[in-house]
Formats: sequence, structure tokens, C-alpha cells
Amino acid sequence: MDAIASPVVATGLVKQFGDFTAVAGIDVEVAPGEAFGFLGPNGAGKTSTMRMIGCVSPPTSGSLRIFGLDPVADGRQIRARMGVVPQLDQLDNELTVMENLVIYGRYFDISRSDVKAKAKELLEFVQLTEKAGSKVDPLSGGQKRRVSIARSLINDPDLLLLDEPTTGLDPQARHVLWDRLYQLKERGATQVITTHFMDEAEQLCDRLVVMDGGLIVAEGSPQGLIAEHIRREVLEVRFGYGRNIEMLPAVDGVGDRIEVLPDRLLIYTDDGDASLSELHRRQIVPESALVRRSSLEDVFLKLTGRTLVE
Repeated sequence: MDAIASPVVATGLVKQFGDFTAVAGIDVEVAPGEAFGFLGPNGAGKTSTMRMIGCVSPPTSGSLRIFGLDPVADGRQIRARMGVVPQLDQLDNELTVMENLVIYGRYFDISRSDVKAKAKELLEFVQLTEKAGSKVDPLSGGQKRRVSIARSLINDPDLLLLDEPTTGLDPQARHVLWDRLYQLKERGATQVITTHFMDEAEQLCDRLVVMDGGLIVAEGSPQGLIAEHIRREVLEVRFGYGRNIEMLPAVDGVGDRIEVLPDRLLIYTDDGDASLSELHRRQIVPESALVRRSSLEDVFLKLTGRTLVE
């Protein structure tokens, strides 16, 4: 991959806060037009990495280039080509939705007439045209996130950074937001996304890294990671609280690997129905059983031994 053509290239990137190492030497390259994800639990180093890419936190060591430029020396030039949707909305609640976009656009020296036209176009894109004259404060969480996305696009950025874009949103609002982000990708926008939601990463990301303890522990496409690290299906069985560990000897050999959770056993297998039939053949009757396809959450359980949301 041509480093000059890549919006983000990091080599041996480190971020330390005193004696604490938040990012412990990672290599990342994001291709033009790619939706690239950082997946991991709180404290994994995702936000610290995003802040370095966003030119608001200098790297401690290693190399980082954004559009081929140095984020420490060329931060202003880089930020002019970047849009950022922070983890917490930074909208002015006392201004209207339209005013939030117009005033933000003026920071990029966009003329007043041009920025109003662009703001109108973006509000239509995020389906908030009818809220243009409304104050921000009474909007729902999902509407505020869409305003933040519209604002981040006011300067037609070449790179869009999204830090936990759907945290705190209800399922309907999340899917509306996913649809907007997917449309941006179809238009060729390069996106870098941090999330601790596995389904979000599967939906939005072409490629991702799983971070844990400041390190990258896996990298690839969502489906590629699933194929590399675990079997195609998972049989979830419940025997009642406190009984799952007791049942381990009885279910041994039913699948390729068994994960013990407090409320259930996860049996990884290429054929969940066949594994369930084997349980029945052994006269083992769980309280409930479910066969499902494997997911990124299962990958993370294998890699780190704990769930993503902490």
C-alpha cells in the first residue's frame, strides 16, 4: 500500500501518560475510502489513538503521518481536511441546529452564503431539515449525534473520525446513524471508527484492529477474523445458574472449544445442530439451547477471555 496515498500511517506508535502506557507501539495503515475500526474495551487505547490521529494529543514516540504530514508540525493543515465526531457531543445547546453548523463552518473560512447552502444540504442528508430552526437542547440523543455528524462534514473532509458514535443511543437511532455512515462510505469518505459494540464493527468496518492493553491483538476484516480465530457456529446452552461449570465434563468433545460464562456455555463448532444432537444422544438436556453464527464478540472472548463492554 502506498504510504503517500494512505490517509493514516502509524508505525511503532506509543502514547504514555507519566508511567502509564496507553498505546504500546502499534502499526496501523488506513486506505483511502476505507471504513477502519478500532475495537476494544474501555481503556484499551482506542481513544488515545484517535486523539493522536486527530492532532490533539502528540505521540510519545513512533511515527504518525496523516495525509503524509506530521500531526505535530502540520496539525492546522491536517485538521482543515478532517471531520471529527467526538465521543461526547460538543454542540452549543443555546444555538439552533442551523446556527451550530454555520458557525462551525465559518472556522474553516467558508463564506457565509456557501456555508448556509452546505448546512442545508447536510441537514437534508441526516434527515433533520425540519429541525433546522430548533434549539439543540431538546433534541433526542440520536438527533444530536446526527447534528454532530452533519457538523463534522461541513468542510467536506477527506477523513472522518468517529469516536464511539452510537454510545447511549437506542437501537432505532443506532440503525439510522449506521445508514448515514454507510452512505458516506459509498460516497468515498474515509472513516476511522472506535467502538466497543461488536455488531457496530461488523456493520460498518471493512477492516479493523482489536486492541487490548494498548496493543493490537488481532487485525483483519470482521468475517476474516471470525474465520481465522473461531468456528462457524456457536451452540449456547444453559443449565441453570451455578451448574454450567459442573456440566463441563459431560459436554466435553461436543464442539471444538467450550467457553464458560456465568449464565451459559458457548460451544464452538462447525455444525451447531449436530452438536445439539450429540448432547441429546448423551441424554443431556439443557434448560435452553440456541444455535447462532459466530461473531466478533466470540473472537474477543477467545483472544482476551472477557467481553468487550466493561
